[in-house]
Amino acid sequence: MKNAKILIVEDNDDLLFTLNQVLKKEGYKLYSAASGEEAVKLINNELIDLVLLDLRLPKMNGIEVLQKIKERDPDILVLMMTASTDPKPAIEAMKKGAYDYLMKPFELDEVKFVVAKALETFELKREVARLKRKRDKSDPCDAMFGNSTKIKEVKHLVSVVAATPKTSVLIQGDSGTGKELVANAIHYSSQRAEQPFIKLNCSALPDNLLESELFGFEKGAFTDAKTMKKGLFELANSGTIFLDEISSMKLSLQPKLLRVIESQTFRRIGGVSDIKIDVRVIAATNEDLAACVKRGEFRDDLYYRLKVMEITIPPLVERIEDTMILAKVFLQEYNKEFNRNVTNIDPEVEELFQGYGWPGNIRELKNVIERGVILCQGDTLLPEHLPIELHDKGDTKEAVRSSLGRVSLQEMEKEHILEVLNTVDGNKSKAARILNISRSTLREKLKAYGMM
Repeated sequence: MKNAKILIVEDNDDLLFTLNQVLKKEGYKLYSAASGEEAVKLINNELIDLVLLDLRLPKMNGIEVLQKIKERDPDILVLMMTASTDPKPAIEAMKKGAYDYLMKPFELDEVKFVVAKALETFELKREVARLKRKRDKSDPCDAMFGNSTKIKEVKHLVSVVAATPKTSVLIQGDSGTGKELVANAIHYSSQRAEQPFIKLNCSALPDNLLESELFGFEKGAFTDAKTMKKGLFELANSGTIFLDEISSMKLSLQPKLLRVIESQTFRRIGGVSDIKIDVRVIAATNEDLAACVKRGEFRDDLYYRLKVMEITIPPLVERIEDTMILAKVFLQEYNKEFNRNVTNIDPEVEELFQGYGWPGNIRELKNVIERGVILCQGDTLLPEHLPIELHDKGDTKEAVRSSLGRVSLQEMEKEHILEVLNTVDGNKSKAARILNISRSTLREKLKAYGMM
């Protein structure tokens, strides 16, 4: 980790100068402070990776500085330096979060070794995460299944934008088309693949919480701000942040997002200093963002800044030739999850899949396969395992009606609910998910049918 940022906190000018010179030759970026107050102020303004901290300092001692550092950023590595022969203060510091300590006088080679070891530990954690990702997914684009012309165009655009690590990206497409998969592929195909990948659905948080979630806040910034909190942009430093449903972001917050993208700096809520970051922004929406701009619901300057590179994901109906490829992938997935062996798809099911409009896109197809695997008792997915809406078209209506028999809609619903509940061993949460209704709705229906 040769590009690591290291802060040396030492009131002895000669030692401070020597440590700076020695560590600078190792390729680190160095910062210096002669007092605890100066060190805390500097950490407020810079994203420091490691601190070499003297235990004895004027006014604010090393233990106090350590506590303030850990309050502000618990991930910073801190190495204590002490001239005392009594190890108790150093041990106390380690209990309070210090990584290790150095006894003065020390050899400069020892300093280099301990610093390198601390940073190596930090890098090792990243490497473990990287190897896990590599094991789970050899090629990030492999998760975008299909051979249609349109999905091939999307994969090509992903490879183009992945080669430009700073370019902002706007992903547009209907709900359920796989926008997050595209964002994943961009990040993990880029130079930032080993760095953080932070995701946030902007519509999932109330407006008043979204700002603090993105930018963090200082201790005391508002009534409930008992401690400093890092925002997602800070956590994503050197990596990528994915902002889903960007169209739902309130207008008052949009200029702050624009500033981060353009200047790569931000301030925590209640902060007085800019924090420098290096983050790629990927945004996604199922809305027509250009139309949102015309209606005055989205800033045009932010819109144009986000769409430096634009990727539009086609709906499933426009890549219908990929339907069976996706269906077989989901079939394997749910066979494994539910310990089933549904290896075949009936030709009539294939015909129904090819003729259906898929308003819910890939997400709907995945839900249909999940439901089918649960209901199927043999090795072949049959038309009777599919939701009624897939049958309800043109000349298939009579066949469906006759296969269901002359029963009332309520009786059909009751039988279907019972069948699903039996299949999942009475698990109401799973049953509600398969039936595509809320758990409370399922409970109401069970009461109405005298089933609970």
